Amino acid sequence: MRILQRYVLGDLSRVFGLAIFVLTLLLVVMGVANEAANKGLGPEQIFKIIPYIVPSLLPYTIPATMLLTVCIVYGRMAGDNEITAIKAAGINVLAVLVPSFALGGILSLGTFILTDQFIPWGRANIEKVITQAMEDIFLDVLRANSSYNDTAHGISILVSSVEPRKSRDDRPKLVRPIFRYRLAGGEIATITAREATVRFDLQEQQVELTLRDGKLESPTGDTGSFEQEKRTLPLPTPTDTLKAPRNMTIDGIRREIVDLNRERDDLRERQMAGVVLSLTAGNFSRLIPGDHPLLERQEQARHERHCKLLTEIHGRVALSCSCIFFVLIGSPFAILQARRQFLTNFAMCFLPILIVYYPVVLLMMGLCKDGVVDPIWGMWVANVGLLATAVYVLRRVLKH
Repeated sequence: MRILQRYVLGDLSRVFGLAIFVLTLLLVVMGVANEAANKGLGPEQIFKIIPYIVPSLLPYTIPATMLLTVCIVYGRMAGDNEITAIKAAGINVLAVLVPSFALGGILSLGTFILTDQFIPWGRANIEKVITQAMEDIFLDVLRANSSYNDTAHGISILVSSVEPRKSRDDRPKLVRPIFRYRLAGGEIATITAREATVRFDLQEQQVELTLRDGKLESPTGDTGSFEQEKRTLPLPTPTDTLKAPRNMTIDGIRREIVDLNRERDDLRERQMAGVVLSLTAGNFSRLIPGDHPLLERQEQARHERHCKLLTEIHGRVALSCSCIFFVLIGSPFAILQARRQFLTNFAMCFLPILIVYYPVVLLMMGLCKDGVVDPIWGMWVANVGLLATAVYVLRRVLKH
């Protein structure tokens, strides 16, 4: 029995390893690298981000690859009458399916770890590489043209020169910069300085300029000198914020949920205190609902963020477990369709998943983020459907 299970597990591991390598390589070379090049990243930056991209792709490729693997292995075994021979020897077919179930469970756990730990880590490093590339482009424009213009935000910079860095960790230095920016009223203010350093702040999505030994001229002609002045301008190309739930670990998401709950409780206490004070003072106009639109908007934004964070936690677990549910369906289905080609088996099994499973997941995810459905059970609806289908198919295999 154990020899047979080791034989099946060896087949599954070999086919899965080869399939996941080829599929991931194709996605990296044909998809990600091409998209990065279209966004202006050079070969150096592309090679730097590839090690961080691969963990981000695996949670999406592992379930489909595992489904393809069981269709190949069990379809071949059934087509070669190995399953018939196993039954004739008095061995339960379930014993042959156990290795795939075990491997599916291990891969589900691995997918969850990748999603929770490696994807946020990889995303942060990708953003650093992209930010560094944007910084190099920004400095190259200043070095070549001695100017940088952002007409959308009303900002322009003129420099005499850009000093080269002594090391990669040094901040770039601008010599005799003139910084002009548009105020809220439309007037233009001007700052001149002896030198300035540049720092790209990815977290705040801005470029920080530190100007030294300069003067500021207001639109009215007033001037003032300073030893050091800090100014910010938006990133030349805004990047995806690292505060998005998908780029956070579950520990980080839970900490933010605790902070949101604390802010909500503090707000309610202040509102109750305000109601008591209004009743005491007889100021009944302040008790009219909707009299504080700013507080209501803040509470609405806090509620939406809370729903998105909860959905991310439960969705991350549910989608990671999809691998084991794909295996529960694919393994017995491939045995039932023994005489067909493995690609036909895969298509017949994966097409309903593609048409039904993923749309249901996206639908429930949207409803959970909007607060219509509780993500604790909402994100598991699609998996429950897979489980019911798997039980039906498995019973047919065990019966025959």
